[in-house]
Amino acid sequence: MTDDVENVLLEHKGLRNDLREFRNEFHTETENLKHRMSALETAMINVKREVTAGDETDARHLVQLDQLVERIRRIERRLELT
Repeated sequence: MTDDVENVLLEHKGLRNDLREFRNEFHTETENLKHRMSALETAMINVKREVTAGDETDARHLVQLDQLVERIRRIERRLELT
């Protein structure tokens, strides 16, 4: 009977140790995932900034192109090329 109680206690202690190890591993992996997710979010913000900057550059170029087209039209009219 005493052996059975000791076996149960040892098994219980082993299970508690296994659970503690699992919790530690889970905590470590959770922290790792949090860091990775944070890095991904930062990368996405940088991509969005680059896209926005590209859109702004495109808009500026379109305005400049429109201005050049208008200047060419005025020059053609003055020279009576059209």
